[in-house]
Amino acid sequence: MQRELVGLARWIVAEKKRLVVIVEGRDSAGKGGAIAAIRQHLNPRQVRTVALAKPTEREAGQWYFQRYVEHLPTAGEIVLFDRSWYNRAGVEQVMGYASQDQVDAFLEAVPSFEKMLVDDGIILLKYWLCCDQAKQEERFAERHKDPLKGWKLSPIDVKAREQYDAYTQAREVMLAATHRPGAPWTLVDFNDQKVGRLTLIRDLLDSIPDHNVAEEIVELPALEGKLSTETFSVVKPLKRFRME
Repeated sequence: MQRELVGLARWIVAEKKRLVVIVEGRDSAGKGGAIAAIRQHLNPRQVRTVALAKPTEREAGQWYFQRYVEHLPTAGEIVLFDRSWYNRAGVEQVMGYASQDQVDAFLEAVPSFEKMLVDDGIILLKYWLCCDQAKQEERFAERHKDPLKGWKLSPIDVKAREQYDAYTQAREVMLAATHRPGAPWTLVDFNDQKVGRLTLIRDLLDSIPDHNVAEEIVELPALEGKLSTETFSVVKPLKRFRME
């Protein structure tokens, strides 16, 4: 599937397509790992991950979708949203950062907004990663104990873990309002993250069935003569790290 993803990326360039993949889900569901798996072997100049922070004061005063629009792909690009405009229907609603009127207006506007994207030729895929609360708690505990993963656990995450059922209710309302033929949602079981990643990638590839472009083989002839060794006259490299 990694090779197929490389082929898909090659097709995106050749056909000047634009691909947007939205990855949503609960905290600790596995969004970052899924995105990392998709882009692992792809050209970083072609594939971008968008994970926006809290809006600035200026952004908060803009049209809600505005700060997301500037990150949409141009011809030949793939953009992976690690959370997206659906923040408003999820964390912003559950944690009280948006009023009910704002949420209602968002849910009413999303189908029209996404229809504009799709009608303009953007390929839009939307994934929601599912995990049980017991699995979520297990992952939070792992983050809490592991100093290499501690950055993934924020005070908001700690507070939000008490709202598991509220997130479920918000998700169901969101799906009812935004699951449309032109931009449907796909739910993926991520209780087992490895299997979830494989399932998601397989679906992504199957969702764009005709993406075969012949690979251009670059010839790599052997060099003539003796191969050179690095030499330095101005600055020398660091001493090699010693493995104890």
